[in-house]
Amino acid sequence: MNNNKYFDNLFIFEMANNHMGDVEHGLRIINEFYNTCKGFGDFNFAFKLQYRDLDTFIHPDYKNRTDFKYVKRFQETRLSKEQLKALKDEIKRLGFVSICTPFDENSIDLIEEHDFDIIKIASCSFTDWPLLERIAKTDKPIIASTAGALLEDIDKVVSFFEHRDKHFCIMHCVGEYPTNKKNLQLNQIDLLKKRYPNIPIGYSTHETPDNTDAIKIAIAKGANVFERHIGIKTEKYDINAYSSTIDHISAWLNAARETFDMSGISEKRFDGTEKERADLRGLQRGVFANRDIKKNERIDLSNTFFAIPNFEGQVVVNEMSKYTEFIATRDIIANEPIMFKDVSSKNLRSNVLEIINQLKPILIESKIILPDKLEMELSHHYGIERFKDWGAAIINCINREYCKKLIILLPGQKHPIHYHKTKEETFHVLYGDVTVNLNGKEKEHKAGDMVIVERGVKHNFSSGKGAIFEEISTTHYKDDSFYDDVTVINNKNRKTALTFWSDWLLKPIV
Repeated sequence: MNNNKYFDNLFIFEMANNHMGDVEHGLRIINEFYNTCKGFGDFNFAFKLQYRDLDTFIHPDYKNRTDFKYVKRFQETRLSKEQLKALKDEIKRLGFVSICTPFDENSIDLIEEHDFDIIKIASCSFTDWPLLERIAKTDKPIIASTAGALLEDIDKVVSFFEHRDKHFCIMHCVGEYPTNKKNLQLNQIDLLKKRYPNIPIGYSTHETPDNTDAIKIAIAKGANVFERHIGIKTEKYDINAYSSTIDHISAWLNAARETFDMSGISEKRFDGTEKERADLRGLQRGVFANRDIKKNERIDLSNTFFAIPNFEGQVVVNEMSKYTEFIATRDIIANEPIMFKDVSSKNLRSNVLEIINQLKPILIESKIILPDKLEMELSHHYGIERFKDWGAAIINCINREYCKKLIILLPGQKHPIHYHKTKEETFHVLYGDVTVNLNGKEKEHKAGDMVIVERGVKHNFSSGKGAIFEEISTTHYKDDSFYDDVTVINNKNRKTALTFWSDWLLKPIV
């Protein structure tokens, strides 16, 4: 069984005791709601029953009492094992995911016998530890509702199932029947998703049946499992104030589909539509010559101006970055648009992307845990085109009275000779090999080695196979690096600052 498929846009119809103890009425509910689902093939649907072994669930001294609400209700709607199996078989026949909520250990035995797909834990049983222990022994995925649960209780239950390698989903739920709009607390979905990022989060709803706003908000917040009580009103049977009719469910599902459509994709950036790109481009300023430009002349801010309208095939201002170089391939007259067909172009940012993609394998292999957000600096002392030979990638961790950096060297890369007047450094090799030159004396170092670089000591470093080392120092000052080579000193653009987020190692850099 593919457990993951069940928690992907899963809509659960909770029958509870709305079968009214009448199998034929229960079968009618299942079939009529099945017909409602036919127009929503992009959703997964489930029917949920509830099992109670009433012979043990109700205290023997209270079995015939009618002054206790739930004792009376459960006894009046009691079904035999065979009758419950008939409902479950119809659920399976119609292609629904089958779910059942047990309220006692004996009912779990029956759930296994009837071979339900998923076990649901009701909010009242969320910390029923004997019941949870028995549920954990099954091989079935689990959905657990959290109404009334303290955050520390949710932590405990999550930990309980994670330590047992269970596949489970937790549901934001409010156990108020029906739930007042002011008490829906839909922001709890945000809390659960942030606190348990690797667990599917759902929404079990008890608001009034005509409320379609709540599911819209829940979907927009990232919930992907939804549960609603359902029933059919007949001359013989009424339904409660929080159960949805077929019309209610149809409106509910249409609201969900509309919201999914409006919400669009998640977890990656939307690329936009052709119309969006065309509309935006029409508002961008085109690049025009502010004077005559000769063939082979570089096109930059000194010989251009920007204005609307732009023309198809024209360079627009958004493409005039410091990383892009345009050279005229013909003479261009003043006020003419700069057209792509009339220039050669080179994107220097491709050098940056190439460097980043060269650094990634070293970082991945090192298994060094990095911060969620990285401030990285590429030092390319002799130009970015020569970075592979001369330079270093520096991750700036902190710079206060103390400073910490991570320095990454590509295989065969060197860093020019320099010294510091104010800063004292200690290098701690974390991965690979580093050859450090101190005042003309070279020594190779391996992971675990430490090297102290005192103030005024000329030094440089290199790596044969690639390396990562910590630089721990006193405060770093911008103008405290002094190089022997005047070429480096005269290169005012020897640094490129970059920012990356936590997923950068897992996806291509573009």
